[in-house]
Amino acid sequence: MPHTVKGKKQLLTRVRRIKGQAEGLERALEAETDCSAILQQIAAIRGAVNGLMTEVLEGHLREHLGSDATDPQQRDDDLEQVVGVLRSYLK
Repeated sequence: MPHTVKGKKQLLTRVRRIKGQAEGLERALEAETDCSAILQQIAAIRGAVNGLMTEVLEGHLREHLGSDATDPQQRDDDLEQVVGVLRSYLK
């Protein structure tokens, strides 16, 4: 069973929290809220997204790259996939 299915409830909770933060940011922008509050909200959203990314990435690494049962070629393919995602994420 994939790690995102096992942790589905927790992941969805995180996503919904991020969605709520983004909606709060939208309301703050519409209300012309002070820049420092806007910046703080953006930083909070970024932190939440980074936390979500870390959780999913850790599960993926443990599930697909940490298993001794994984075929070496499949492990290499999974590693290249993760590296590609990390490169695009960190740009």
